[in-house]
Amino acid sequence: MGQVELGVNLPTAGEGAAPEAIVRVAEEAEAAGLGSVWTFERLLRPTVPIAMGGEGGPVMEPPEAFGNVYDPLEVLGHVAARTERIRLGSSVVVALFHNPVVLARRLATLDRLSGGRLLAGVGQGWMGQEFEAAGVPLRRRGAGFEEHLRAMLAVWGPDPVRFEGRFYRIPESEIGPKPVRNGHPGLLVGGVTPAAIDRAARLGAGISLVVFDWDALRGQVEAYRAAAEAAGHAAGPVVVQVNGPVTARPLDGRAPLTGSAEQVAADLERLDALGVDHVFWSMTGDPAERVPLVAPLLKR
Repeated sequence: MGQVELGVNLPTAGEGAAPEAIVRVAEEAEAAGLGSVWTFERLLRPTVPIAMGGEGGPVMEPPEAFGNVYDPLEVLGHVAARTERIRLGSSVVVALFHNPVVLARRLATLDRLSGGRLLAGVGQGWMGQEFEAAGVPLRRRGAGFEEHLRAMLAVWGPDPVRFEGRFYRIPESEIGPKPVRNGHPGLLVGGVTPAAIDRAARLGAGISLVVFDWDALRGQVEAYRAAAEAAGHAAGPVVVQVNGPVTARPLDGRAPLTGSAEQVAADLERLDALGVDHVFWSMTGDPAERVPLVAPLLKR
């Protein structure tokens, strides 16, 4: 197995989000030899606490950064024009907020414009206020999300395209452009539940995971690969998101893949052993510090 590719999130949210900062981080990441840069989608910041698991579930105060988030695909298109090699990732675009034909064409267009560099991470969403604003019922998650993905896969497949589902229908049509690679533009399905992992494997997509602890991550990767084999698909890319920083000084009581470069370097050996393809750090704070903190890990 090869070494995991390293990446960072672009400064697309909160006070630090600005066109100049986004481009600077992308260009610095490519010049340093990092493998990828990443965006995410957030429609709004509610003014009341957010129910994490639906009505009656635990709640969280909405982060201030949620109130100012650049569109992920517009950002990646802009960055594609300013870079040549680095992979362009979304973790994640909320598929259910978009018509599948429109989203599939946007992703394929971005993949073509970037020369096949897209890692198209999509998820089904979780915030009730966003579903209300998008005019989509929260209950469409699950089966409706899978149907949305199948409709996009049909759009990316050979013409003529035709799709008949419960929620989405595409009349027999020619639809282009197609992605650079046959099948899909580096499709990743975000999620950590058994249902989400199984869904990604059955659809022939890669998986985008968030690491919380090592045992859970190992189980998720193993479950994904077993499900892909059972479905008759080759396993796709495995991407791991770290919701925490690489720091200048060592940390005590740290989460996986956070802390100083020396601490994180040891953790990366565990990702290599799992055969993870990409890892990226979703960091807050000064955008100018992200690449200098992560780049030393390339010398591990």
